[in-house]
Amino acid sequence: MWVRNMKLARALAAETLGTAFLLATVVGSGALADKLDLGNLAVSVLCVAFATGAVLIALIAAFGSISAHFNPIVSLVCALRGEFKWKLVAPYIVAQITGAIL
Repeated sequence: MWVRNMKLARALAAETLGTAFLLATVVGSGALADKLDLGNLAVSVLCVAFATGAVLIALIAAFGSISAHFNPIVSLVCALRGEFKWKLVAPYIVAQITGAIL
């Protein structure tokens, strides 16, 4: 029982940190791209897309063995497909929202 709770705690911590880093990257790269794009919106979108993709790959590599949803919709879809237990959806969503707020 203790080991199962520890695994869940690690997974929720990974979801919180992963979501926080992912959202910080999206917002930060968007703000930086807006200052550097010289009015070209396409450059901003491209910069945000590359930054988001790169950080998402790094986060999945770092946290993928523990948990790597980082998005409430991904958690819900995994549960709908039967790849994820429904009783874990609510704690995961709370962890992801907490990470987004951080």
